[in-house]
Amino acid sequence: MYIRDIYKTKKLPISFEIFPPKGEMRVEELRGMLEALAGTEPDFISVTCSAGGSGNGGNTAALTGIIEREYGIPAVAHVTCVNSTRADVDRTLADIRGQGISNVFALRGDKLPGCETRDFHYGAELVRYIRERTDLCVGGGCYPEGHVECDDFEADLDHLKEKQDAGAEFFLSQLFFDNAAFYRFIERARARGITVPVDAGIMPLMGKKQITRMVFMCGASLPSAVVRMCYKYENDPDSLLKAGMEYAARQMVELARSGAVSGIHIYTMNKPEVAKFEMEALRHAGF
Repeated sequence: MYIRDIYKTKKLPISFEIFPPKGEMRVEELRGMLEALAGTEPDFISVTCSAGGSGNGGNTAALTGIIEREYGIPAVAHVTCVNSTRADVDRTLADIRGQGISNVFALRGDKLPGCETRDFHYGAELVRYIRERTDLCVGGGCYPEGHVECDDFEADLDHLKEKQDAGAEFFLSQLFFDNAAFYRFIERARARGITVPVDAGIMPLMGKKQITRMVFMCGASLPSAVVRMCYKYENDPDSLLKAGMEYAARQMVELARSGAVSGIHIYTMNKPEVAKFEMEALRHAGF
């Protein structure tokens, strides 16, 4: 099933993001995680290129195919391009199509140390390349608080419009902790001519190190409520995890009720118990 069709039939699609494990993929070790995720009935699952999100991990296509074939859940394979040649991308797309996958998520990706930019510089170029050569449904990323490498928010919106014009059919947002930031972003994006579905990307807080790393990598701002939470449970990781999941649940329910989002995309960090908690909160709220 094409992801674009899910938005036509579901009022508020709820999706997960997972990543292939580092090193050699041991499929049997993934069964428990996939079984648990499937049991919560997400509308689709996206699979990143690697645990760090950069580089086209060879396990992405295989894991995406398993989700589709064995669990009957529409799946989206991530494809990055900044460290790749056209031939590299062609091989990646061939692997994805060979697995029977119909949907991809096109990203520039992180620049790897010591690796020069090759045939692609921006995500929009990859979106266009895929749409011109395949019948795949292509999604792209968006940044409610602006891309960390772009100091001009208006320019960032221009880049988003370029992705849509290149053929992106849906957008999944980078994580954020302040819903007001998303509301400002979506209002300006719609005014700029973004008409395709835009999902809010939410990552439950799971630990202090994770927060520090994500804020540094993504440039997401931390509301005072999150800072106080981290301070309160600085030496109590279990309570911090619980508080973080509850905060994310409140975020998602508020976003869903606002009508400003096309869907909710949960960054699960491969933790089914977290995905289950957030799904139950949304279902309890009527979504």
